[in-house]
Amino acid sequence: MPNPILFSWGPFTVRWYGILIGLGMLIGVFLALKETRRQGLNEDHLLNMCMVALPLAILGSRLYYVAFNWDFYSANPAKIFATWEGGLAIHGGLIGGGLAFALMAKHYRFGIGKILDIAAPSVILGQAVGRWGNFINQEAYGYAVDPEKIPWAMYIDGAWRHPTFLYESIWDLGVFFFLLWFRRRKGLKTGDVCLAYFILYSAGRFWVEGLRTDSLMLFGGLRAAQVLSLLLIAAAGGILWYRHRKGRIPAPDSEDQGDFPKKD
Repeated sequence: MPNPILFSWGPFTVRWYGILIGLGMLIGVFLALKETRRQGLNEDHLLNMCMVALPLAILGSRLYYVAFNWDFYSANPAKIFATWEGGLAIHGGLIGGGLAFALMAKHYRFGIGKILDIAAPSVILGQAVGRWGNFINQEAYGYAVDPEKIPWAMYIDGAWRHPTFLYESIWDLGVFFFLLWFRRRKGLKTGDVCLAYFILYSAGRFWVEGLRTDSLMLFGGLRAAQVLSLLLIAAAGGILWYRHRKGRIPAPDSEDQGDFPKKD
């Protein structure tokens, strides 16, 4: 297994986990800028949004993880912000980053649906890359299996296990390519790409979470990510159905009430 530490220089340590998380973010921003440019929209505003949203997404993902592991962190408060050791929850990142986008959308006075549609493929691709940070940190893996029956199992933490980080990375990559195709389809409404992201990512996450050994738990054996995934599937699916159901009188699209400002 690769060394989690890329290099050290005195007290300064660079870890692969942080490199891969940062790489995922950079790739996501690059793709979002490319799509923004294709649509003739204001790239500077998108960059400003990312400058606010990305730090808040990291903060949200860490606080979410800490909240569900409070027994440990209440006894070790110095480790609460030790993100280089792992422990980022994507659902917390979506909450933190989503709130930042909503606030910036209000500031720039444009419909949030358009920018979320632009961001969705970038987010899922960033997740696919970032999951390899879990591989290097030897975390987010599945339960022990018989390698004769599961030949793709990986030897982690003293046993052959389901490589759940790999499963999720492959699933996320597939969702990414689907969203690239989906957003070019006719008849879509603003926000449909983002809704499709929530449905597809949540479906894959629900399955993968059932194989993991380190899931954040709620109570009675329920897994927090699975419960939240079901809620997101139901909410996003219901909204998507309502917006496209037959016989519904079309309402003004969100683009008519505000738009991402075009480049000056």
